Amino acid sequence: MTNQQNKLVLFQDKKIRRIWHNDEWFFSVVDIVEALTESPSPRQYWGMLKGREPQLLTICLQLKLESIDGKKYVTDCVNTKNAFRLIQSIPSPKAEPFKMWLAQVGKERLDEIENPELAQERMKALYEQKGYPKDWIDKRLRGIAIRQDLTEEWKERGITDQKDYAILTAEK
Repeated sequence: MTNQQNKLVLFQDKKIRRIWHNDEWFFSVVDIVEALTESPSPRQYWGMLKGREPQLLTICLQLKLESIDGKKYVTDCVNTKNAFRLIQSIPSPKAEPFKMWLAQVGKERLDEIENPELAQERMKALYEQKGYPKDWIDKRLRGIAIRQDLTEEWKERGITDQKDYAILTAEK
């Protein structure tokens, strides 16, 4: 990761510091709190939130992030999954759209468990939104189905180790 990629993301003109750590993005908790609450003292708000919901401490890592003064300080950070968990704990009108979206995504996934064809339709719609041509999408979906059949066949023949799959697919 380049230093530039570790810097900032913007959320409605609010800067949220991030860092690439252990193959995933981590975001500053205080910056998320500030963006969603517009609290004049986001550190105190975070302290109050931790006191009210101590389990939030279990989702944080302390990582060094650059501050306004240019120095790096240990900062509570969360990965993407835990950022959504944090957002669920913030009572704020700005957090409500995220909460509604999370509820919608959760409902969609439950619907897909009941009817797996819905997942395939969702994937198809996402590829269409990204501008992929219909022929490419159809080939991609067929390729996924063929890959699943192939790995199922390998499983039936006793292949269980990831290394064996890597050898059979020439992937490492």
